[in-house]
Amino acid sequence: ESEDIESTIDAIVARRYTSEDRLTVDVSVYQGKQLVASTWALNEASVEKAARERMLEVVVEVDGRPLSRWGCDGVVCATPTGSTAYNFSAGGPIVWPGVEALLMVPISAHALFARPMVVAPTSVLAMEVIARTDGSGVLWCDGRRTVELPPGARIEVRRGATPVRLVRLHEAPFTDRLVAKFDLPVT
Repeated sequence: ESEDIESTIDAIVARRYTSEDRLTVDVSVYQGKQLVASTWALNEASVEKAARERMLEVVVEVDGRPLSRWGCDGVVCATPTGSTAYNFSAGGPIVWPGVEALLMVPISAHALFARPMVVAPTSVLAMEVIARTDGSGVLWCDGRRTVELPPGARIEVRRGATPVRLVRLHEAPFTDRLVAKFDLPVT
């Protein structure tokens, strides 16, 4: 905030801050065997339907093994940092920043088995847009970068090669930050 500029500069000059590395995800998009796009995200990579009136048909995989097929509005693949953002709104779990994990959360899936999943940070999450459907999709990374996903596109999400370093000027436990962010009743 503008009223904190002097105290912020003083804290940085005096090295009164802490830093922490946050897990990111690297995202690859394939059409057939060809890599057509590559990007990254700090919070989440979401695969969403491109047209409001159509459902997105995807097969999801974990570590190269098919897990389920969903007709859905989309799938969110999040980091612990992103667990309080789109992931949370889609019904996914809140994950403390010190926990290294990847999250996969379906958005409004029409399926019997469509629950949020927490997997190892070494896992590879994949979604393939079913080729023989009318629905196409769009990949959003942190709600900013997009890639069009035609039927048959394959999206792979894995732990990012480069973490993001965050600097904190005020030492507050994650629980306290969570209470403040969501205005949780604690009295």
